[in-house]
Amino acid sequence: MLVNETLSLAVKAIDDKRGENIVALNMQGVSLIADYFVICHGNSDKQVQAIAYELKKVVQEQGIEIKRLEGFDQARWVLIDLGDVVVHVFHKDERAYYNLEKLWGDAPVVELEGVLG
Repeated sequence: MLVNETLSLAVKAIDDKRGENIVALNMQGVSLIADYFVICHGNSDKQVQAIAYELKKVVQEQGIEIKRLEGFDQARWVLIDLGDVVVHVFHKDERAYYNLEKLWGDAPVVELEGVLG
C-alpha cells in the first residue's frame, strides 16, 4: 500500500474513470513543488474532464483541499494541485509532447500495484 493516502485516493479515482498509463513519481528530494506527481491520460476531451471531475469529487469528499485546478475547460492538460500530490491529466495527444516522465526522469517511479490491484 502507498504511504501517502492522498496519492492512493488520486490513483484510484483516475483508474475508476479508465485513465490510462498511470504513473506516480516520487518527487521528494527532486522538486520542492510536491512530494508526488501523478501523470495519466484520457483518450478524448470528455474522458480527460471525467477523470479530473472524479478526482475533484473524491478528494473533496475526503476533506482534501484542492489548491489549484487549471486547464479543465480546454481538456488538453488538466493540473490538479492537492498540495503534496500534483496530478497531471493529459489528453493522449498532449502527453507524449510534454513527456513529463522524461523531464522528471531522475524521480523514482512509485509502485502502484498495491493500489490498482
